[in-house]
Amino acid sequence: MWSPFGGVRSPFAAYCLLAFFIVTGPARADCPSNPDALGTSRTIAVDPSEHPFLGAFQYRESLPLNDREVVLTFDDGPLPPYTNRVLDVLAAECVKATFFIVGRMAHAYPQLVKRVHHEGHTLANHSQNHPFTFHKMPIEPARQEIEDGFASIRAALGDAEGSGVTRFFRIPGLLRQDAVEEYLSARGYMTWSVDVLADDWRRIRADEVVHRALNRLESRGKGILLLHDIRRATVLALPTLLRELKERGFKIVHVVEASSELPKTQTQPEQWAVRRSERAAIARLWPSADIATHLLPEPVLPAPDASNFRYWRLGGKPRRAERVLHGPGRKEARTASSRRSSAHGRHGPSVTSSSFRSKAHASSTGTRAERSQPTPIWLGAGRP
Repeated sequence: MWSPFGGVRSPFAAYCLLAFFIVTGPARADCPSNPDALGTSRTIAVDPSEHPFLGAFQYRESLPLNDREVVLTFDDGPLPPYTNRVLDVLAAECVKATFFIVGRMAHAYPQLVKRVHHEGHTLANHSQNHPFTFHKMPIEPARQEIEDGFASIRAALGDAEGSGVTRFFRIPGLLRQDAVEEYLSARGYMTWSVDVLADDWRRIRADEVVHRALNRLESRGKGILLLHDIRRATVLALPTLLRELKERGFKIVHVVEASSELPKTQTQPEQWAVRRSERAAIARLWPSADIATHLLPEPVLPAPDASNFRYWRLGGKPRRAERVLHGPGRKEARTASSRRSSAHGRHGPSVTSSSFRSKAHASSTGTRAERSQPTPIWLGAGRP
């Protein structure tokens, strides 16, 4: 029997071949500004209610990716200037990604949220305040963190564009618990974990971020890659990472939520399943552990605006969060006191350590308006 599929006679084989073309889509999005760009290979539209939990790191399903396909995800932003730079790099390479936004950051920087949306990236929720207690939090405060996060992101977009926020959610620190997952699933939210970690929340160099991301992608062959758009090392690593992905034959896939205008991508159940061999490989790369035991104590004070300290400034040396929160130590106070005495003469007025500390704190915290800007208090907390 003749077949339009070039001699394929089996109806089942013809169906599978047609499904492959539907799922695969175009080879790469056009990028007229950069003919050599990595680009976005295809777009997958997913229904959160059908696949409520994603990511081989913690769940039995992940995205239906082909071999050497990567989904880029960025957590914890937006935070200038880092999110701006990340968006610039993605635009230069015509790459689309998914941004898991923290609600309080969306409230502080709504223009950046709008830019993420207007440039065609996917907006998702990463809670309102990024607490590291989701694994032990009662369901009511967890519900408030989740819903307030969605509300803040929608408010940042404005009422007319509130529908641009997907029902995708990633638990801060990947600190899951059954009760929270049951709530998310009942509300029709899709909970994202990860397939591949780049460890960019640790204090490692940009070249090490690239090295770990590529090695782990090569090991698994495909997957959801976790990055953070509030990290200096990530900003510096991203151009090299995208160039290396292209040279190694990886392709970028963009994930969106299915809608009446954009039907879900047709897939088969086995395309979502995480094989036992993959889970075993992940366990070897990242041994199972109670991540809650590795968390640092939560800060008891709200962090002031990082810009007042030139903290995490691109090109500058990062300073430790403890110094930012608590002011200079005794050595810095004595040094400043000596300099102040020299400026007033040998027997001029001296400055005690305690008075210097209070003045330094008063000047560093800035005006009341500046103090109200919410800098991420989880910077340097040692978890994703």
